[in-house]
Amino acid sequence: MDELIPVSIVIGDRPYRIRILPKDEEVVRRTVKTINDKVIEFKTQFAGKDMQDYISMVLVWFATEQNAAISSGLEKEDLLEKLDGLEKMLDSRLA
Repeated sequence: MDELIPVSIVIGDRPYRIRILPKDEEVVRRTVKTINDKVIEFKTQFAGKDMQDYISMVLVWFATEQNAAISSGLEKEDLLEKLDGLEKMLDSRLA
């Protein structure tokens, strides 16, 4: 079993110390970068808010993106199943 490693991350100017699997470090760091980039983006779009507001906006954005990706994947699977069914129908009629 892999040993957890300590990693320091910063989200919205606040440091956090977390423990993760070594294989997950790159993904975690990329995710943190995306979150911080979005915080900066929201700060430029919505001036005068506090950091908690920006982090909340990023959280809603991130969750929406994840749900959209899941829905898209499910729709793609459904479409592939329908196409497979059509292909089988055509093959049975041509045989």
